[in-house]
Formats: sequence, C-alpha cells, structure tokens
Amino acid sequence: MIYRFFKRLTDVAFSLIAISVFGPLMLVLAALIKLDSPGPVFYRGERAGRADTTFRILKFRSMVVDAERKGGFSTAIDDPRLTPIGRFLRKYKLDELPQFFNVLFGDMSLVGPRPQVLYYTNQYAGEELLTLTVRPGITDLASLYFVDMDAVLGTGDVDARYQAEIEPVKNQLRIRYVREQSYLLDLRILLETAFKLVGVDNVTGLNVSPKGAGVNG
Repeated sequence: MIYRFFKRLTDVAFSLIAISVFGPLMLVLAALIKLDSPGPVFYRGERAGRADTTFRILKFRSMVVDAERKGGFSTAIDDPRLTPIGRFLRKYKLDELPQFFNVLFGDMSLVGPRPQVLYYTNQYAGEELLTLTVRPGITDLASLYFVDMDAVLGTGDVDARYQAEIEPVKNQLRIRYVREQSYLLDLRILLETAFKLVGVDNVTGLNVSPKGAGVNG
C-alpha cells in the first residue's frame, strides 16, 4: 500500500533526523537523570504493539525504580514516585525523546495510537481491537486532546479516574484515527503536535474532538 510505504519512509527519515538533532540534548538529560536518583537512565515498559505483538517502549526514567510496583499505571500530578528531574522531563515531554529509537526500529510510528499497557489492551473488544491493527505512535489525536494528562488526572485515585473517564475517550479517538488514517491526517497531527508544544493551537483546523466527524471539522 502506497500510504504505508510513505508512512514508514517518513518514520525512518524523521527519526534519524530527530536522533541526530536531539542527540546532544539526550546525552545531557541522561547525565542529569543519573545524578538525580539511583537507577537506570531509561524506562523500558512493556506495551502492546501491532498484530498481537509486544515491545519495550523507551522513555527517559522520570520515576523512582520499580515505580509500577509502588503504584498504579497512571500518574497523579503530585505523585511521590516522580523524581525531581522527572517532573521537569514530563512537563516538557522530554521523557518521550528516546521513542524516536522505537520508531527507527519499527516498533512504533511517528503517528498512531499511543502505546498502551497490556492491562488495558487485554480488555479490548469489538471496535477497540482496531487499535491493535496499526503501529502505535509517538503522537495521535488523543495526545492532542489530552495534551497535559497529569494535570487532567489531578490527584487522588487517578487509576480509577483514568479507567472510567479517560480511557473510553482515548479509545474513541484511537478508533477514529484507524478509520480515517491517511498521509494527510498524519502530517496534520504532526504539525498540530509540534505547534502545541510551543503553545500554539489549531494551526491546521484539525478537529480532535472524540465526536468530531472527519478530519476537517
């Protein structure tokens, strides 16, 4: 399929460029993480991939070692598991930079449903299973809609709130992406993501509402 060929070509080319450009910054961040708290530089959590596969997502570690054993999957804005440098990394999405290696290796794409833990994907049924037919991505419609997830979740029992209120909305947006995916939609999501990181919204007119009809709304 022509779309899949050019999507993968873009993934490889862009990830190589990103790794080259952000390489020095990643080295500095790695050093800061090692100085900040004991433990590895990277977090390598298991995630659901395409077509019943799993892979290890690469992130800069933003929490204490064994954080998943000391709490739930979701992160409260005041989560005590976060390290000092980790709060900074998550605020500016810098913990996500190593995922360009996942893209280069073919585990992920630049654009696609955000990688999910198996606890949730094992519960998928019906249309939700469509999400697992494409490569997960660094950014997607749900990433744009929930641009600051920690703030959205707030404090308290964030796992219960995520499962009841956030995950169903994310699944609507994931399904919508799979049904409407195209090279143009991918480019628009990438542009919206890049501009949103610097505080500029809606540069392409992309409707990221869960109930949005089509990509031009």
